[in-house]
Amino acid sequence: MNSVALVLTFFCLVSAGGNKNVLFLVVDDLRPQLGSYEDQHFPSPTHPKMHTPNLDALAKKSLLLTRGYCQYALCGPSRASALTGRRPDSTHVYDLRRYWREVGGNFTTIPQYFKEHGYNTIGMGKIFHPGASSGDKDPISWSDGKPNIDFMGYTTPYDDNTLVKAITESEILKNPLSETMLANHAIDTLKNVSHKAKSGQQNFFVAVGFQKPHIPWHCPAKYLNYYPTYSVNPPSNMYPPKNMPLVAWHQYNNLGNYDDVKALNLSNVGEVGFNFPNDTVVQFRQAYYSCASWIDDEIGRILKTLEDEGLADDTIVSFWGDHGWALGENGEWEKQTNFEIATHVPFMVRVPGLTDHGIKTDKLTELVDLFPTLVEAAGLPKLDRCLSYEHNVKVCAEGDSMMPLMTNPNDGSWKQAVFSQYSHNLDDSGPYMGYTIKTDRYRYTEWPQFDSNLYQPDWDKQQGAELYDHQIDPWETENRANDHAYLHTRQQLSWQLRAGWRNVGTHGGPLVG
Repeated sequence: MNSVALVLTFFCLVSAGGNKNVLFLVVDDLRPQLGSYEDQHFPSPTHPKMHTPNLDALAKKSLLLTRGYCQYALCGPSRASALTGRRPDSTHVYDLRRYWREVGGNFTTIPQYFKEHGYNTIGMGKIFHPGASSGDKDPISWSDGKPNIDFMGYTTPYDDNTLVKAITESEILKNPLSETMLANHAIDTLKNVSHKAKSGQQNFFVAVGFQKPHIPWHCPAKYLNYYPTYSVNPPSNMYPPKNMPLVAWHQYNNLGNYDDVKALNLSNVGEVGFNFPNDTVVQFRQAYYSCASWIDDEIGRILKTLEDEGLADDTIVSFWGDHGWALGENGEWEKQTNFEIATHVPFMVRVPGLTDHGIKTDKLTELVDLFPTLVEAAGLPKLDRCLSYEHNVKVCAEGDSMMPLMTNPNDGSWKQAVFSQYSHNLDDSGPYMGYTIKTDRYRYTEWPQFDSNLYQPDWDKQQGAELYDHQIDPWETENRANDHAYLHTRQQLSWQLRAGWRNVGTHGGPLVG
């Protein structure tokens, strides 16, 4: 890069940082099937284009991470990881019960960091997972010292134990839906903080967390019109991967507890090899897509308020999903696996003055990269990189700031692998922690026995391995871990996986694929 380019880059970074507000948007269970993700990195080719015009418009003004990954495909652990910038083996959060401040360390969260630097931090909806896993939504993170306002528990007279429900306009007029109430509250909040932000008195960090398209799939009936059933197809890979170790399977039998699923009189829901009937798969996919389009509209109203209040040019906007979601791919439903469909997330960051014309990168990124990115983009003191076993250090990063990708989306020095994990029991034994490394070409997973007291794997006691070659099998239909042709590749990937995130790619040795 020549000297003129360096000066221009520096000017952009300086103009993008300092005195920037933050609008922090997160959605539950949203797979990266947005219109802006219609490319070779989305693993399911047999779907209608999802109707998400507002998020697609945001993507055109953002750094769009086409290959962003969560660290744990379950709400509580994923959010604990992303919001502290620490990986699950640092937070020690692997379920919906443990609170990282009690089991991992008193780690500073993203909103807490901004609060400590003078921001008015306000949260609403599902930011942290509610209940024990966040000390009931981590009140220390918010400026008023109270838990973020939660609309998840709001019920209406037409709520019932169905998985799929279309709600009419007349019903909604009588009883507004929780996600609409959340968007209304976000709009009112932005209006309330607008004056102080524009006058320079106090910047804001407003976090808004939508629950849908989390089950049950209840949404306004009008959104089904975007997805007539004739346009919705089952996935092409409706069966477990060939040679898959049993420990890799998530048993989604809880879906069988809904009344409308019970009425189908199906047996063995969630067992390996089970498939819902095709018309049921289509109905479920239609309902999921419709919920996602509903949330896109609610987010669009919030983004419009940002514009109307004159805040858009001074507000960083981040948007992410806490994990993906399977809609029949690999025969799976829900998340709770290490498959591509469960770990791949929608992920974008808008930095006014820097990403205005849209930047798209295929580089591998992770949700732990969000914390250092927002801090640098806002012009706050940068986070140090966490050293090994830094459980007594409140603030450090186990991810990397993505700001370099905003000036060079093809940055050759960027990390070459990302890491996820998920714990499963097998019969009466376990737990086994599935550790996954995702490179440009491969996804490789090992399932060692895991000591839940020491938080350590025993690599000598395993229940199998998985190796998927995305160059020839992007849908992960065949496990090639025991294929002799991949012996050398597996050996190298195994070393890299066990060496961990600190020791491969940019920060360590050579990387396979």
